[in-house]
Amino acid sequence: MLSNNIYQEQKIPTQWERSWINFKANSLAMFGLWCLLILILITITASWLVPYSPYHQVGELLMPPSWDQSGHVEFFFGTDDLGRDILTRLILGSQLTFGYALLVAIAASLIGFLIGVTAGMTRGLKSSILNHVLDTVLSIPSLLLAIIVVAYMGPGETNILLAIWLALIPRFIRAVYTAVHTEVEKDYIIAARLDGANNFYLLYNSILPNILTVLTTELTRAISIAILDIAALGFLGLGAQAPSPEWGSILGDSIELIYLAPWTVTLPGLAIMFSVLSVNLVGDGLRQALNAGID
Repeated sequence: MLSNNIYQEQKIPTQWERSWINFKANSLAMFGLWCLLILILITITASWLVPYSPYHQVGELLMPPSWDQSGHVEFFFGTDDLGRDILTRLILGSQLTFGYALLVAIAASLIGFLIGVTAGMTRGLKSSILNHVLDTVLSIPSLLLAIIVVAYMGPGETNILLAIWLALIPRFIRAVYTAVHTEVEKDYIIAARLDGANNFYLLYNSILPNILTVLTTELTRAISIAILDIAALGFLGLGAQAPSPEWGSILGDSIELIYLAPWTVTLPGLAIMFSVLSVNLVGDGLRQALNAGID
């Protein structure tokens, strides 16, 4: 009797609880999660964290970082060729690079999810046409597609966000369409349809839980692509224009100083690498945790 009571009191973890347990067991994923949370917090509170103006001269020209013998603790990351505080510009730049990348990726995922689910659960000519159109669009790299859109609409922050958003939507549509279409063809979905289950019930209770891995992978990949594309367009002078503190723009403006003042180039480059690495670590951890939770 005692053993039976103990067995009955043991709570069987749900799929989400198993996934979270597996995610916490992944040290790299947890490191990436903490880094990502810190980055999000900095992005949200950037306007209150910065000690100086990002556009005006506040110190000597090309002052080294504080850990250098010639540096000063007042300017922790040093100053650029116009005497602007690099730490201030990097903090505010997180809103323009990382923050906008999050918004663009989430917006693209919502549109791509709706279109992909609708196409994946239908058959016939419309689904076939969409499939061929996506094959054509996806043959063009997202950065090249963004450059084409920006070249037509002109440089600027709003235009590059629209360009990257348009470039990311086909990726989500294709990924969701393929995943949903694969699930719809399985025997358990066919059996549920024969029992009278409608499309909404099948999507919410059967299909969506089985494609969470695909959604997570595509979202984190899209955030990474958006960060790199925003920075790349800023570096090329097609995105945020000087004196904007966007990371790619800072990198492009300082590239000529790489030998004279290497910190003006390495610090924004490290910021881009750190943000992409954090997103990828979390994405890989979620994918592995969800797969283990399903198993």
